[in-house]
Amino acid sequence: MADSFFEAFTPPEVARISAAATRLRLPEGWSPIGESTPADKAYIILSGEVSVRRGGEEIARLGAGDIMGETAIVNHTLRTATIVALTPLELLHLTDDAVRRLSEQLPAFRAALDDVVLARREIRHTGG
Repeated sequence: MADSFFEAFTPPEVARISAAATRLRLPEGWSPIGESTPADKAYIILSGEVSVRRGGEEIARLGAGDIMGETAIVNHTLRTATIVALTPLELLHLTDDAVRRLSEQLPAFRAALDDVVLARREIRHTGG
């Protein structure tokens, strides 16, 4: 998996993904995604760090260049974790419709999502 989600794309593709998103800032302590909630959005972290928690226990940390919230959209499931901002965040917010549209229109976007989902599934199964 690439160090940054954006590394998989050409500059025009990055521009297209950014245009499909809304840029926003969230304060430290905010929880943009809750466990067992519907998959209605994904975020690409531009700056800041988050804690990924399942059942209240931290299972991972994500930072600049990572995408979060994509797995439940791709798998058509409820959220499997809660995301908590450890620092102020600058994010690109993608609705589930935007994620689906980009997946259909940009094969590289779909491939990058699939890579992230697969890598996170492997981490869960190996306990890492």
